[in-house]
Amino acid sequence: MIRLQQISLRRGARLVLDAADLVVHAGEKVGLVGVNGAGKSSLFGLLQREWIEDSGSLEFPADWRVATVAQQVADSELPAAEFVCQGDRALQRALRELREADAQGDGRRIAAAAEALELAQGYSAAARAEGLLLGLGFAPAALQRPVREFSGGWRMRLALAQALFAPSDCMLLDEPTNHLDLDALVWLEGWLGRYAGTLLVISHDREFLDAVTRVTVHLQGGKLSRYSGGYSDFEQRRALELTQQAQAWSRQQADIARLGAFVERFRAKATKARQAQSRLKALERMQRVAPLVLSHPLRLRFPQPERQPHALLRLQQLDCGFAPGQPVLRGVEREVLAGARIGILGANGQGKSTLVKTLAGMLPPLAGTVQPGEGVVLGYFAQHEMDVLRGDETPLQHMQRQALAGGRGATTQEARDWLGSFQFGGELAAQPVGTLSGGERARLLLALLVWQRPNLLVLDEPTNHLDLDTREALALALQEFDGAMLLVSHDRALLRAACEQYWLVADGRVRDFDSDLDAYQRLLQETARSSREAQPANRPAEPGRREQRRASATQRRELQQQVAPLRKRQAEAEQRLQRLEGERERLQALLAQPATPAGARAEAGRELKQVLQDIEDCEAGWLELEERLQALADPR
Repeated sequence: MIRLQQISLRRGARLVLDAADLVVHAGEKVGLVGVNGAGKSSLFGLLQREWIEDSGSLEFPADWRVATVAQQVADSELPAAEFVCQGDRALQRALRELREADAQGDGRRIAAAAEALELAQGYSAAARAEGLLLGLGFAPAALQRPVREFSGGWRMRLALAQALFAPSDCMLLDEPTNHLDLDALVWLEGWLGRYAGTLLVISHDREFLDAVTRVTVHLQGGKLSRYSGGYSDFEQRRALELTQQAQAWSRQQADIARLGAFVERFRAKATKARQAQSRLKALERMQRVAPLVLSHPLRLRFPQPERQPHALLRLQQLDCGFAPGQPVLRGVEREVLAGARIGILGANGQGKSTLVKTLAGMLPPLAGTVQPGEGVVLGYFAQHEMDVLRGDETPLQHMQRQALAGGRGATTQEARDWLGSFQFGGELAAQPVGTLSGGERARLLLALLVWQRPNLLVLDEPTNHLDLDTREALALALQEFDGAMLLVSHDRALLRAACEQYWLVADGRVRDFDSDLDAYQRLLQETARSSREAQPANRPAEPGRREQRRASATQRRELQQQVAPLRKRQAEAEQRLQRLEGERERLQALLAQPATPAGARAEAGRELKQVLQDIEDCEAGWLELEERLQALADPR
C-alpha cells in the first residue's frame, strides 16, 4: 500500500503538493491526471525518492520492485532484444554468475547459478523480450539491430519495453503513449490489463485511461483527490462536484449578504443590538465555501478559409520514400476533395508519416505527382516539431516570419496578441524555441497553423504533447473547421471526433478502410492474439535440468494452493475498502452542504464515524493478509 499523509513538496519556489493525502492499494491501476505543470511528474519523483517531502509522511513498501521508463537511452552496441533483457537485474546477475562459475569450472556455483537463472525465467527471456518489441511495433528485422541505430522515438519504445520486461510489483509510467502509434497503443492496453502489480500512469489519452485504469487521482492546486473509475467516470463526478460547489458558494454568498445587511441596519438600534451581535458572530463562525476557480483552457478556432476549391489534392502513381529506388509506398492513387475529413491508419513503419511529409512538401516524390488544386493553402503540423521550427529563434520571430510569408504582415503588438491567445505571455514569447517544452512547441505550431487560414490541414500526431483540455479544444476546432483534413493520430477520441472516413496504409499501399475505428481496433486485437499464439514456445531447458524443473513446478503449485485463498480474501478486502471510501466521500459531501438539515447532519456524522472505523479495520486486515503472503513468498 502507498500512503501519503499531509505531504507538502516544493520545487524551487513552487508548492507542488500542499498537505496532500492519498492511499493507493496494492494491485490498483491508477490514472494520475491534471493540467500540464500541476506537478504529476514531481509526484512520481517523490515516490521514487528523487525528491524528499518538505513535511508529512510517505509510506511506500520497501521491498517493492518499481519499474519506470528511462527518459533517455544512450548509444549502445547492444542488440535491441538484449537491451530489453537488461531491464531484469536478477536475470543479469544470474547470467554473470553463470559465466564466472563456468570460467572457474566450479560445479557447485554452476548449479546454483543455473537455478537462479531458471527462477529468473532466463531460458525464455529472449523470446519474451522479442514479443514485447514486436507488440510495440518493431519489425522482426529490427530485433537484432544495435540500439545506436534507432531514432529518439524508437529509443523511447525500447525504454518502455525494458520497463515492461523488468519483474515489478509497482510500475510508474509517465506519458507512455506519446511515441506509440494506434497499433502499439492497443497492444499496450492489453498488456497493462494483464499486469498483476500496482500501476500508476500519467496520460492525456482519455480512451487509454478508460481502458487501463480503475482509479483516477486528480492533482490540482497541490491537492490530490481520489475517484473510483476511469477518466470518463472522473469527469462526470468532477463536473457534478463543480456544480455543487458553485451552488453552495452562491447560497452562502446570499446568506452572507442577508446577515450582513441585517447587522448594518440594526446594530445601532438598542432593541435589535443583541440580535445584530448574534448574526455578526454567526458570520465570523461561518466556514466559507471556496469560490469556484477554473483554469482557462486554450480556445481554438480555425477562421473561415479565404477560398474553398473543390479539388484540393490529386495523387497520381505516387511513390513515397526517403531514398531513390527505395520507396516505402508505391503507386498511390488518391484524391482529396473539399470537405474531406480523413483519418490515416496503419502500423508504425508502414509509411503514414512518409505519406504526409510528401503531401506537405517536406519530402520530394520518388515518382508520380502530388498535384494541388488552385488556391490551396496547406497547413502542416509535424509530428517532430523541430522539423519545422528553429531552435534558436523565439515564438515572436516565428510569428513575424509566418505573417510575412503569408502576405499578411503583422506588427509586433499584433504578433504578441496572437501568441498571447495561445498562452504565450511576454517572457515566453521571447524565449528560444529550443528551450520550450514539448507542449509549448505544439501550441506554437498550432498558433502558426491557425494564422495561415488553411483550407487543407495535414496533421501528423498533433496531440503528442498536449494536455486533455487542449486536446479537447483541438477536437472542437477541427469539428468546426470548414476545410478538408488529413489526420494521423493515435488519439482515438480525436479520430472519432474529427474524421468521417479512413485510409489504411499497409504493405506499401494506401487503400480505403471501409469501416469505423472500433472495427480497426478489433482487427488489431485479433492480429495481436494470432501473433501471440503463433510465437514459438519458451526455449527448452537443458536436458540435465528436467527433473529439477519438475520439482520446482511442484513447489510452485503447492505455493499457489496456499496463496490463492489469501489473494481472494485480499481482493475482497480491497473491494470493501473501495465501497467504504465511496461511502465516506458521500457522507463528507453531505456534511459539507450548508443546506443539510441538522437531524440529517447528526445522522451522517454518526455514520461517518462508523465508516472511518470500518476503513481502519479493513486496512489492518489487508495488511495482515499481505504479511502472510510475503512470508509465503520469502520463508526466511
